[in-house]
This record gives sequence, structure tokens and C-alpha cells, in this order.
Amino acid sequence: MPPRTTIWELDFHTIGKHLVLKHYLDAWLPIMGQSNRRVLFIDAFAGPGEYSGGELGSPIIALRALIDHGASQLMTNEFVYQFIEKDCQRSQHLRTVLSDMDHEIPSNCSYDVVNSTFTETLTRELDHLERQRSNLDPALVMIDPFGVSETPMALIARIMANPKAEVYVSFMYDFINRFLNDHSFENHLDDLFGTECWRQARQIGNADQRKQFLYQLYSGQLKSSGARQVLYFEMYQGSRLVYAIFFGTKNLEGSDRMKQAIWRVAPSGDYRFVGGFHNQLHLGPAFVNLEQFREDLFNKFNSIQEVDIAEVVKFAKSDGTMFHSGQLKRDTLRPMEREGAIRVRRPAGSTQGYRDGAKLQFLSVSGHTASEQPTLI
Repeated sequence: MPPRTTIWELDFHTIGKHLVLKHYLDAWLPIMGQSNRRVLFIDAFAGPGEYSGGELGSPIIALRALIDHGASQLMTNEFVYQFIEKDCQRSQHLRTVLSDMDHEIPSNCSYDVVNSTFTETLTRELDHLERQRSNLDPALVMIDPFGVSETPMALIARIMANPKAEVYVSFMYDFINRFLNDHSFENHLDDLFGTECWRQARQIGNADQRKQFLYQLYSGQLKSSGARQVLYFEMYQGSRLVYAIFFGTKNLEGSDRMKQAIWRVAPSGDYRFVGGFHNQLHLGPAFVNLEQFREDLFNKFNSIQEVDIAEVVKFAKSDGTMFHSGQLKRDTLRPMEREGAIRVRRPAGSTQGYRDGAKLQFLSVSGHTASEQPTLI
């Protein structure tokens, strides 16, 4: 249930979600700033900007990612932050919190607090852009509702129709599963998924299979809406699934950077991350085990006589695995080659490593070499 007060207590799983966002913005801001005149960050359910213990809310975290960035002086393009909050008291509280930061905000950055709903605000703005025959500026849209209403797939599709748009969505699975058989709730789920196919989940008795069906459906709907890469991971508090995070992008580099951000976050308290389509793959520095990565690579490429290293790197960056390109060459390919799990044909003049032009043949998965210590990002 959504909190009834203007500000409320911060919970552990929200800390994790915010840390992933912060790590991703650390990479996203300079990359987008190098090639775009104007960049947009939209927090669709912004909240009051802080929690009852004084902890930072997502709007402040997003702004601080720019203010405190080590390369902020080199990012001379325009950054625009839009914070949408429908509750009047919370939006006013957010304005007050933001005003205390005005002296820190660089001249090429601006923000706006919109006291409205995500649906109303984005529909109005996208309608305006369509009339102007223009596109949305390169944007990261954070969609973090308390429930499942006001997050229609039709609107996400309109956002993703723009060439450089990404979405970071909280998918409230526990809430969805609880109301799956409530016929008065059907319209909300129709809007959320953008289809009535979710109703097939009512016939799936196995809880894990039902969850995977709904995850795959939502992921597929994001791809049908324009995302080329869709990642999702779960957040647990103890043994309880709190929600899943879905990330949709058209950009292979964005997919890779988001995976790196997820793997960097160390769980705090009793929350943990689990890789969505890898089922029980635990994510984070404390859980690095590259056996699953080996299996992903072998399953992808074992039927190919030889594959170029560029294709292997592309796969590592993609949504075909929850591992990322920084875990590929030294930590995975090198021990696989040493154990005879892969055969490498290198270009002339190269005797080691996996430089451009190297060809790989995946022969087996093999076992993990205890002496090889995996290195993070």
C-alpha cells in the first residue's frame, strides 16, 4: 500500500534500487552528454525528495549524480530533469528540498517539478512533440509506482518510439499476483501489459512458472514497444520477492552499462538481487560465480564452427545474459582457453589475448579453475 504521509521511512530494497540507478547514471550521463545537445531525465513518480530519516530520494540522487560526477566539468551539453509527482504536499516538499540545492546546480542543468500524473504529463508532452513532428530528447525515464495503475504499456510504447529513450520500471509482481484473479482489477492489468494475454497466468498453478510467464510477457511487450534490449532482475527482502526492475533500451551499450551497475551493488541488510531469466542467479560483488556465464556462452555459440570475438563481446553486452562485457575476456575466456573449453585462432602477430579478429570455437563448459579469481567490472 502507498504511504499516507508526506514523507516515510526508507526501506532496504529501495536503497538497492537507488544504488543501481546511481551507478547507471554515473555511466549514462557522460556517454549521453558527449553526443547529444540536450539530455532528459524523467522521474515519473518522484515523491517528496527525501525520507523521514533524511535519506535522499530518487530526484536528489539523480541530480547529485551530475553535480558530483568526476567529469561534470567536461559535460557541457544541457541536462534537463523533470520530476512528476501527483500529490500536492509531496511535490511542494520536493520543491523545498530542491531549492536548498539551487546553488550547487551547474548552469547547464535545469529542473522542473510537475504536480500531475505520469500519464497526463507524458501524454501531453508527447502529443505536443507529435504536432511539432519532433522527437523526445534522449531520455532515461524512471517509472517507480506504488502499485500497477498509471503505468500503461501504451504510454511506454510512445516513449520507446523515440530513438534514444530508455525506461527503468519497477514491476510490482507481488501486487500483480495477489490481484490476478480479481476481475475488478482486470482493466489495470490490461493497461499495464498492453494486452489481455496476462489472463493465461490464471491457469498456471506452479508459482515459479506463473511468475516467469508474466515476466516473459512483460519483457516481450517492452520489446514490441520498441526496446531492443530488455533486462530484468528481482529484489528480495529475506525470502520475500518485493518487486522486479525492468530496463528497456535500444542501445547495446546501455544494456551492458546497466548490467555493470547491477553487479556493482552490494546487498545491504537482508535484501538481495536475483537475475530474472537466470532464475536463482544472485547478483552483486559477493556472489560472483562465472560458471553460469560459461554456460550462456557455450549455449549461444557451441553450434557455430568459429565465431568472431566481436560477436562474443556483443552477446556479453546484450540481454542474452545477465553477465557483462567486463567479466568476459580475462575472467571467463582466459580460463576457458587454458582448460581447453574453447579454441582460439588469433590474427597474425597476436599470440595471446582476444583482440579484434580473433576467432573462437566453444567446445565445452568445463569446470571452474580455483586459482582463477574473478574480477569485477
